[in-house]
Amino acid sequence: HNVGAGGRGRIHPNQELMGLGAANIASGLGGGFPVTGGFSRSVVNFDAGARTPLAGVMTAVMIALTALFLTPLFEFLPKAVLAATIIVAVLSLVDLKAIHRVWVFSKSDFVAMTTTIMIVLGIGVEAGIIAGILVSISFLLAKVARPHFAVIGQIPGTQHFRNADRHQVLKSEKVLAVRLDEMLYFLNSHTFEDAVNQLLNTNKNLTDLVLLCTAINEIDASGLEVLESINERLDSQGIRFHLSEVKGPVMDRLDRVGFKAHLTGQIFLSHYEAMCALDPDCESNGHVRSARP
Repeated sequence: HNVGAGGRGRIHPNQELMGLGAANIASGLGGGFPVTGGFSRSVVNFDAGARTPLAGVMTAVMIALTALFLTPLFEFLPKAVLAATIIVAVLSLVDLKAIHRVWVFSKSDFVAMTTTIMIVLGIGVEAGIIAGILVSISFLLAKVARPHFAVIGQIPGTQHFRNADRHQVLKSEKVLAVRLDEMLYFLNSHTFEDAVNQLLNTNKNLTDLVLLCTAINEIDASGLEVLESINERLDSQGIRFHLSEVKGPVMDRLDRVGFKAHLTGQIFLSHYEAMCALDPDCESNGHVRSARP
């Protein structure tokens, strides 16, 4: 990508893999050597001024001529000279500032990056890449298993609802609004249910619970069971369960199983609409403040 950015272009990995595959097929049919690519060779080629695929053709021609006629001249060339050429070229790809930036931005990404680097240097490229992938998958699963869950309230003078722990918001005593910032999967469905149950135990005067679904991109079978379980528990306590701002693909799946028919509440197009329908004070709070003269 650095090479592509330097040439104001874009590298297409799939296209490269298709090209390498076709080249290896042709090489196998013609009895040639396996074809591969490498960062070091790409950087050397780019630093030499290559900008089009014609550079690859010229490189192939020069290699063929060298192999046929010039090999005696390179017989006594120290390998250290060739290694130095590669090292100097690859040094331009080393970005220590990026490592610090990743550390500041995301500790999990930093762990995955440093794990990959250390194993590549200590064992090999394949082992390092596999380790990096496994570490990244582990962090991803951990994140999905512990999703961000927030009680939200209305920002005074607006139609916006934000995390009550981060903003000064207005909350209704009878209508509880919550937001789940993750897909509802088997990994986190029961964590979400426990969080809702805990809120129910601490809010005894509720008549309605509204789940803001803007961040829920996917719901699996376990997530559906949890929604049905929450709906049944709320119904037994005389509390209606509502959804707001459900995304189209998610709504399609809920419609296929008839979830809406069993829902004790409603499904609202916007969260502001839901709160205005359930809480009389919401509409008056939502009038946008006029600008000061």
